[in-house]
Amino acid sequence: MANRIPRVPVREQDPKVRATNFEEVCYGYNDQEAALEASRCLNCKNPRCVQACPVSINIPEFIKHVTEGNLQQAADTIAVDSSLPSVCGRVCPQESQCEGSCVLGIKGEAVAIGKLERYVGDWRIANADSLPKPEITPNGHRVAVVGSGPSGLACASDLARLGYEVKIFEALHKVGGVLVYGIPEFRLPKDAIVAKEVEAVKRLGVEIETDVIVGRTMTIDDLLDRDGFDAVFVGSGAGLPRFMGIPGENLNGVFSANEFLTRANLMKAYDDEYDTPIYAGKRVVVVGGGNVAMDAVRTAQRLGAEAYIVYRRSEAELPARVEEVHHAKEEGIVFKMLTNPTEIIGNEKGWVEAISCVEMELGEPDESGRRSPVVKEGSDFRIDCDVVIMALGTSPNPLIKATTKGLETNRRGCIVADEMGQTSRQGVFAGGDAVTGAATVILAMGAGRKAAKAIHEYIQSK
Repeated sequence: MANRIPRVPVREQDPKVRATNFEEVCYGYNDQEAALEASRCLNCKNPRCVQACPVSINIPEFIKHVTEGNLQQAADTIAVDSSLPSVCGRVCPQESQCEGSCVLGIKGEAVAIGKLERYVGDWRIANADSLPKPEITPNGHRVAVVGSGPSGLACASDLARLGYEVKIFEALHKVGGVLVYGIPEFRLPKDAIVAKEVEAVKRLGVEIETDVIVGRTMTIDDLLDRDGFDAVFVGSGAGLPRFMGIPGENLNGVFSANEFLTRANLMKAYDDEYDTPIYAGKRVVVVGGGNVAMDAVRTAQRLGAEAYIVYRRSEAELPARVEEVHHAKEEGIVFKMLTNPTEIIGNEKGWVEAISCVEMELGEPDESGRRSPVVKEGSDFRIDCDVVIMALGTSPNPLIKATTKGLETNRRGCIVADEMGQTSRQGVFAGGDAVTGAATVILAMGAGRKAAKAIHEYIQSK
């Protein structure tokens, strides 16, 4: 019976309306929709979805509880492996992970695992005050966590449950890392979701101090030697933007997606009650094809600009989530595929007035398995614009490496750590984007949880 029910669609804001506001695009499932969608799950004996989940959530089990209306048990099942279900349900690339491996997806449509995870996570947030508090026995040891993004929050909450006194140090004035500065409100509501997930971590007894830049305000060595922490977890993310190195990148009106999104998301530039300056221009070109590029281009459009994506490969190679590309197109974003910028052109006052591009064609696959773009001779053209946003990925801030003796990093500036998060420095562990470079929320969260396990073993073995 299960595979005869079509996938239950998710209600969304109308594209023409949402392209002008910052409210959440997807409304999520109500109780009836969730129960119906959950009933499609075949409860496979050998669930491929679990193998494809980076943190191996017991997906059939939690979905079975949803079918039976036992949301407390569904939430408990997810909590064994994931500390941020409301976040991951919204921003994970499910189509290439759990849902991409769902048996039903072979001939029909996969179970909407992400939307069901979001449903359970939101139920947990709504009922947080009435849920039983975990019983924690303090063990007398202290751990410092650098950064309050997904890896830091996950590591801190796991350690707190094991009885550690945990303190998170966050460089910004708001807690949440990339969840607050990087991902727009229309994909991940800050007060309704992120702040509530942070509250859940604080309820475990975790202390959080903001406006502390580790490497400036204090060093890793200070935390270990002066402040007496038994171990440190570095989950400081990857906030250093990359540029192309083409002429004109220093013109007024050229931004990194990082800066643009931080102004909009963390500093609420889209809200008239805030004075944060943001320059969205009349016509914006965003260079890149990942989720960050989609976030930037959709934000620019909501701020009133005519917005373009310029990407050097074809649509098949876009690294962004299918859902984000689909939403962007519905909202009227213009996609210029197989196009590569060669120069940004400015006017006599030093402001952007156009971007020079060439057309590309796809050649042989490179080592990543994606076909390499090759320039088409004589195909130069220009796009008139007044803002260019570079969304080409990020690497970790070099500050921690520069101020921590003996901490090994690789040529991309990422901290070198084994798969349990152990770095070249004893007692120092790391995970998330600081180790991998910019990646997904769930991979960062998984790394934080693995490191928590390793930190526990390290401290107990001492």
